[in-house]
Amino acid sequence: MTSPSATATKPQAASPAAAPLALSTPAHDAGLLLLRLVLGLTMAAHGSQKLFGWFGGGGISGTGKFFTASGYPAGDAMAVVAGLTETLGGLGLAVGLLTPLAGAAVVGTMINAIVVHGTGSFFAPEGIEYELLLTAGAAALALTGPGRYAVDRALPVLRGHRLAHGALAVALGIVLAVVTLLIRS
Repeated sequence: MTSPSATATKPQAASPAAAPLALSTPAHDAGLLLLRLVLGLTMAAHGSQKLFGWFGGGGISGTGKFFTASGYPAGDAMAVVAGLTETLGGLGLAVGLLTPLAGAAVVGTMINAIVVHGTGSFFAPEGIEYELLLTAGAAALALTGPGRYAVDRALPVLRGHRLAHGALAVALGIVLAVVTLLIRS
């Protein structure tokens, strides 16, 4: 006779209700990819309006005049910074490269856009709903990670996305947005 502790037991299958949730499913990863592509390419196109005048944008000169009129010093330099931040942050989100930092870049830029645009109302054309949606989407991507279909999967430090990376990146984006807003006159 063997003791009960020495008896080999067959593991019991967990009931569906007790099964742990998968951290990453193909549907989850496809949803994150769609969000990254739409949000990232939208931001990259918006940044290229500032940098190159594409898609009906003002280019550096026109955007620089807007920044100067909005109270920022060195309007042309601010146009370049905003254009590069939007373009590179957007492309980073689209391909899933350094996703926490790319998301933070978009968050910081969009906080400035919300403040400059004003909060006269929530809904377009005078409202902030568009900017707020882009900000929340970028923050969500920074916090959740890019999913399986991303360049970050090839980077050891970001392969296993951690909430701390995303939270620190979003905090950095917010701090830099506040600093940028403080230099406005």
